[in-house]
Amino acid sequence: MATTLPYADVDSTLRALAGRAEGFGRFAVGGVNGPVHHVTSLADEGPGSLREACRKKEPLWIVFEISGTIHLSSYLNVSSHKTIDGRGQRIKLTGKGLRLKECENIIICNLEFEGGRGHDVDGIQIKPNSKHIWIDRCSLRDYDDGLIDITRQSTDITISRCYFSLHDKTMLIGADPTHIGDRCIRVTVHHCFFDGTRQRHPRLRFGKVHLYNNYTRNWEVYAICASVEAQIYSQCNIYEAGQKKKAFEFYTEKAADKEEARSGLITSEGDLLLNGAQQCPSKEANGEHMFHPSEFYQNWTTEPASDSLKHILQICTGWRSVPRPAEQC
Repeated sequence: MATTLPYADVDSTLRALAGRAEGFGRFAVGGVNGPVHHVTSLADEGPGSLREACRKKEPLWIVFEISGTIHLSSYLNVSSHKTIDGRGQRIKLTGKGLRLKECENIIICNLEFEGGRGHDVDGIQIKPNSKHIWIDRCSLRDYDDGLIDITRQSTDITISRCYFSLHDKTMLIGADPTHIGDRCIRVTVHHCFFDGTRQRHPRLRFGKVHLYNNYTRNWEVYAICASVEAQIYSQCNIYEAGQKKKAFEFYTEKAADKEEARSGLITSEGDLLLNGAQQCPSKEANGEHMFHPSEFYQNWTTEPASDSLKHILQICTGWRSVPRPAEQC
């Protein structure tokens, strides 16, 4: 569990990110155009429950009037134009996770996800055809499948200031080599802390991912992986090895509509490699174009990878005891 500090003590870089998404998910508005909806029950179903709020079709800004654990007996489907705002309380989801299916404009903020059980059970599952999503300041650990999975042509997503721990296959982006529609996927991951999770920070197929100012330590397989046609732009991240030193991995697979198998591309710019973590190997592009984030958005908040940034990310990511803004009370 990440240590919590008063919000005023957070480094100015993280304070500047508090009210807006950066990167590919920057257009996510959630339920900003709808009324505030108050969750008053920790029950899985029924009046006042989170599930009741998430299935409503109109835009809603969902807040909590109670703290505690919500045990989900099945995936909780989130409909379009919702903000699920855990600030001001401490809400943990367990049993199953959230499913973002054919929806748009979703913001998920300041929740805990732990102990998801069952086949294909992810903390947050984003598929298919979902877009304009921002996941911010959540803590995720110990699910039977992934913590966050983004597949089946879901795109324009930002994951920021999240804390990932006690897990194996952390974040899969792009389902498998047969899903060639995943070429549209675009994801930004920034200011996150991957704390001893084994692999997939993320593993990417087909799409484009911009990683910046994240801290990944003590992986057991690899830190990040580019599979078939993937493009990963790794900028000013911290990779601190444990026993396994290979930070950057390339897996070769054959897309369903291609004759030859290919891996992907990784560009490492300004990354800090600690405790023997291996440099990103130079890889021949073979005519492929490696994207640059500035092709899609002009501004993002980054700083050099340093011991100072490493310290900040250890204490300021994941669920934190921050108040709910007055306008949402």
